[in-house]
Amino acid sequence: MFPRSLRRAATAAALSLLLAAPLSVPAAATTAAPGAPGIGDVYFPDYGNGGYDVRHYSLKLDYQPGADRLDGKATLLATASQSLTRFNLDFLLDVREVKVNGGRAAFARTGAHELEITPARPLPRFLPFVVEVTYGGVPSSIEVPGVVRPWIKRADGALALGEPEIAWWWYPSNDHPADKATFDVSVTVPEGKQAISNGVLASQRTSRGKTTFHWLMDKPMATYLATLYIGDIEVHKGRSSTGLPVFTAYDRTLGPRLEFAKASVERTPEIIDWEASVFGRYPFSSMGGSVVNENVGFALETQTQPVYDSIFFETGPDVAVVVHENAHQWFGDSVALKQWRDIWLNEGFATYAEWLWSEKEGTGTAAELANALYDELPADHPRFWVRVPGDPTPAFLFYASVYWRGGMTLQALRSEVGDEDFFAIIRAWARTKQHGNGDTDEFVSLSEKISGRQLDALFQTWLYEPVKPATPPAAVTARAGEAGPPASYERHKKFHELLHGPA
Repeated sequence: MFPRSLRRAATAAALSLLLAAPLSVPAAATTAAPGAPGIGDVYFPDYGNGGYDVRHYSLKLDYQPGADRLDGKATLLATASQSLTRFNLDFLLDVREVKVNGGRAAFARTGAHELEITPARPLPRFLPFVVEVTYGGVPSSIEVPGVVRPWIKRADGALALGEPEIAWWWYPSNDHPADKATFDVSVTVPEGKQAISNGVLASQRTSRGKTTFHWLMDKPMATYLATLYIGDIEVHKGRSSTGLPVFTAYDRTLGPRLEFAKASVERTPEIIDWEASVFGRYPFSSMGGSVVNENVGFALETQTQPVYDSIFFETGPDVAVVVHENAHQWFGDSVALKQWRDIWLNEGFATYAEWLWSEKEGTGTAAELANALYDELPADHPRFWVRVPGDPTPAFLFYASVYWRGGMTLQALRSEVGDEDFFAIIRAWARTKQHGNGDTDEFVSLSEKISGRQLDALFQTWLYEPVKPATPPAAVTARAGEAGPPASYERHKKFHELLHGPA
């Protein structure tokens, strides 16, 4: 059942966009110009777009398995941040028609993934506008040089999953975490198939051999965190201890991995309850997770509905990966990045959450595990220490250092300021940036404000110096060596070796 309060909230949010416009526009704001074809990311200058802010995406999709045919209509509610003669969306599928505020608009392809839209008349600064894009195509047929295709055609459906790129393959967007928006996604598939996206399942209706699933995400979401999983899927519905809907899903071809997957993912409500006790109140209205059998080699923190490759459950349960992806619901999803360069704020925090879980379970404290990793990687390691987590470069966005040294940075901070201030910092970061965006400088400033200490040297050492720090992240006894690297160490090693060779 979909709570009526959420439906009312979504309707009110959409109406507020249309009613929030000022009665007049300042004269200085009337000079119209094209919006920039990029939002300003230093790593990916053509990702996202300038000149406007999207507030809501409404997607109405029809998908045909086998043919991998996706037809859709996307309606975007946005506000112009400048007077616009034209603007861009990031998108790859064939476009049949574009309307802006109900009138037909001209459109053209530019760049590797740009849809350039010219409305019939300029859009005034500060005023809301509506964009409708009608489109269709075969997503799995599209390739972009330098990008691993994130749309996966399956025998029984499809999977949209990738970071930092995925939206281009299935809906038009301002594709950058700096422009978050609410979503509702309606997906029509042949009867008997399941279609899973983010948030709450608002409705499910079957008619004339087809079923339409309507999903609502009522909190702002980065575009890469929107997912679509279609196929023959075993679905479980429940409620958390706090009454939130829980939606878990499993590929029906998992075989012996199914038992291990369920033993891990079905613990999501328990894990989120624990994480809320550490990080603060859970920021969303639902929770869950999907396990796919695609050998993509990674899990992703798609908002409220993390997706796990079945490879994590090949030899047994893996609770740590569930801890990791759900920690992202606070750090990466609710608090999103301003720039992709700061991705350690996502991955370092989620890695440290795994170590905190180990601390809770009595299998090694976070300090012991951080020091064990520090000891495991020698100072003359040819790659690890020179790949700094504070500026990893686009090619090494998901390199081991971002995760492990990012986690060590948090342990070094904890060791420096003490537990009381450290956990106050973490909770304050999640609370003050909730449903927004943050960067490293802001996190350093918050840490200094709460602790009353000058911390530039600490963060410079652990995030930016291309050498092994002279001292370990924690002052602990020889027991650190006894603990050994975290239980997830071998899993992380395999992942990073797949991407970049030995860490």
